[in-house]
Amino acid sequence: MNITLEQAEKIIAAAKTKSVELNTKMNIAVVDAGANLVAFARMDGAWLGSLDISIKKAKTARFFDMNTGVIGELSQPGGSLYNIEHSNGGLITFPGGVPVKDTNGNIIGAVGVSGSTVENDHAVAEAGATTI
Repeated sequence: MNITLEQAEKIIAAAKTKSVELNTKMNIAVVDAGANLVAFARMDGAWLGSLDISIKKAKTARFFDMNTGVIGELSQPGGSLYNIEHSNGGLITFPGGVPVKDTNGNIIGAVGVSGSTVENDHAVAEAGATTI
């Protein structure tokens, strides 16, 4: 299974709604099961530097099928994934990337969000990911 454009657009809409609720401006990226970009939105006024970060968060979440914050915990000095952020052309290992599952629990893509605190980034990504 792979995420559809329609699903990706629903994820972005839900993420934008959560971002407005939190009074933030976000970059929101959705990738498919192969970690290819399907949809992207940069809210008016969102940081330009967060554009690439949001895409890398989505790809990181899909490459390893887990929230990027979890990868970040495992990649601390002495951790089992220490220095993993240097692989795959650069990963983002702090919160804001969340795998997207279909109704059967199969991972069909991921969403990555950047533009605020990592707590807000994660909340917005989670709001998007849970709409499917």
